[in-house]
Amino acid sequence: MAQDKDARKAAQAGKTTAAVETAGTGSSLDVFAAEYEEDRRSMKIALGVAVVFHLILLAIHLPEMTSADMEEPDKEKVYVVQQVRFKPPPPQKQQEIPQPKKKKVPIPDPTPDEPEPIRTPEEIRPEIDLPQTDVIFDIPEGPPPSEPEGPIHVGGDVQAPVRKYSPQPSYTEIARKARVQGVVIVQAIIDKQGNVTNVKVLKGLPMGLDTSAADTIRSWKFEPATLNGKPVDVYYNLTVNFTLQ
Repeated sequence: MAQDKDARKAAQAGKTTAAVETAGTGSSLDVFAAEYEEDRRSMKIALGVAVVFHLILLAIHLPEMTSADMEEPDKEKVYVVQQVRFKPPPPQKQQEIPQPKKKKVPIPDPTPDEPEPIRTPEEIRPEIDLPQTDVIFDIPEGPPPSEPEGPIHVGGDVQAPVRKYSPQPSYTEIARKARVQGVVIVQAIIDKQGNVTNVKVLKGLPMGLDTSAADTIRSWKFEPATLNGKPVDVYYNLTVNFTLQ
């Protein structure tokens, strides 16, 4: 029996606790619902205030916007460029060249009954008596051509120089052993005395053959080149042939 009483007390205590918990849960839901309703009411008030504020601003600025739209746009400016016209300079008067006055010379007429003709000086041509001689007038000859300055090239009226003394150059020992053969071409100036100067090798050979040829050519002698019978300095090309027998 005692156990049954304890069980009943425990069951009643559990029911009391569940009721208390149920009452606590119900009170928190009521608070949340009240806060939600309060927030919605505040949101509606704020939205209404914002709409009213925007309507006031629109009412203030709407006339300005409509008046600005109704105004005509500014017309584009058109610039007109006017051409400047200059007056032409006045024509210059040509100076009149005074002409000599023609004097009228009366000529006596053998027939006085008729009027005497008047002749101008242009119609009177004096007669010139030329002496009859056998003299023939010739055109004088011009001055003789001047001599050229410096050496010139052979050709045309320039006669080539003539060789008088031309010993052959000697072989170098090293070129002889190497059996080097060929032609050496040099350019030189032959002066008015027939001497060879300013020797310049145009085509050479190795192993000292071009030097031997140049040294030997400097000792050559020529009859000088001439222009109109007078000796002149000329450029002249000379060749030396090196051959082994």
